Amino acid sequence: MTPQLQQSIKLLQLSNIELSAFVEGELERNPLLEREDGERGDDGDSTGDRNDAEPPDPGSGRTVAADVALTAPEPPAMVSADAPLDTDWSNLFTGSSSTDRNDDYGGEAQFAGAGRGRMDFADDLPGLDETLPERPSLRDHLLSQIAIEFAGPADRLIAARLADLLEDTGYLGVPVEEIAAAFGCPPARVEAVLRRCQRLDPPGVFARSLAECLAIQLAERNRLDPAMQALLDNLDLLARRDLAAVMRLCGVDAEDLADMIAEIRALDPKPGAAFDHEIAQTLIPDILMRPQQDGSWLIELNAETLPRVLVNRRYHAEITRGTRSKVDRDYVGTCLADANWLVRALDQRANTILKVASEIVRRQDAFFVLGVQHLRPLTLKDVAEAVDMHESTISRVTTNKVMATPRGAFELKYFFTQAIQGADGGDAHSAEAVRHRIRTMIDAEPADGVLSDDRIVEILRKEGIDIARRTVAKYREGMRIPSSVQRRREKGLSR
Repeated sequence: MTPQLQQSIKLLQLSNIELSAFVEGELERNPLLEREDGERGDDGDSTGDRNDAEPPDPGSGRTVAADVALTAPEPPAMVSADAPLDTDWSNLFTGSSSTDRNDDYGGEAQFAGAGRGRMDFADDLPGLDETLPERPSLRDHLLSQIAIEFAGPADRLIAARLADLLEDTGYLGVPVEEIAAAFGCPPARVEAVLRRCQRLDPPGVFARSLAECLAIQLAERNRLDPAMQALLDNLDLLARRDLAAVMRLCGVDAEDLADMIAEIRALDPKPGAAFDHEIAQTLIPDILMRPQQDGSWLIELNAETLPRVLVNRRYHAEITRGTRSKVDRDYVGTCLADANWLVRALDQRANTILKVASEIVRRQDAFFVLGVQHLRPLTLKDVAEAVDMHESTISRVTTNKVMATPRGAFELKYFFTQAIQGADGGDAHSAEAVRHRIRTMIDAEPADGVLSDDRIVEILRKEGIDIARRTVAKYREGMRIPSSVQRRREKGLSR
């Protein structure tokens, strides 16, 4: 394969955000490329003349939607994507940065407005991110307490080192002996410092295990009695829902055990998780899907994140006329070839993604209309044969691509599910739909009628789903649903 073909294949795997970063690099490297809004990619100078740039033909990279007309399964629906998203960027505010300052007035004109607004008559105001309070990190929060708690410099140094070694959850994952060896002191001294650190805020920090974390919080509430300590020592039995054994070891009855479990659930198993949080990144879809009034679906690429570039023919003509040396001519020719390839590759990528997404929607129309229980089995081969592409191409197209649908945002790979044969030769069922049916049955089971895996198999076979017992058990465990024995114990305790 040629290098350009290999690069085109890599572009298919990129999301729109990753593709934008790649295109930004090409705009900086290639002087013949410009953004569709006329901004130069080399020196930042706009051409200002759209007619001098390459027209938006199929090689321009401006296509964000493609004409497709597909007949969907019952209920019938048509998938169409014939409305390009040509966004008008002229209404975007491009004022000065909030960090700019008016030097004509200097700093003396700003003293009276500190904290209450600008006093230098400048138009730019601080950005919202500059006005938000800064949240302290877990380390800073603990160091401020350590400075007060420990008077001796040696103990304070050990405590600060313990704070540095904490995990994001607030747990200490390094053995005390290793820390003592690094400081050249007895482990007992580090242990004593650690015990004092465990009294700091938030409660439960500096714990070395879940049981110790919960014990620290219970001790602060004066609730760490022998029965509760026995419960913490046997959390594995509680996780397996062997409540009879837990009651025997703790010496309590079912009512007392229920109260103890409720107390534990009210604790924080990760006391450090409230600190050092990064701002949650918003999931930005690559493909948009909207219902139409006629019952069809409109599918288009997200123009807000889709990079669009053009080849500046006018600039190419200008620098060609002034180029005399062979080296310069070769460089300009290479830039022109690379620019033409990029706009063609972007257009081909857009059309390929729309084609694959439209086929997925056509085959999974029942899911979007009726819900997850109607998700149909689908493989890469099915889509590849329908759109006349190779399976590897479909795999690359569906990698790192998110589609915003009326039922939420999903990765394209979500719609590829394993098929489970129907009973008596009936239609196959999606594995995801079967999982959903199993969870629905278990959620609806009464306390005196807990369903075993064998009983679930019988019900599913009556509904036309031919499934083995071990498959039901695998799906149940994958959804973190306890066995029928454990569910019966839990429901018996809650009655």
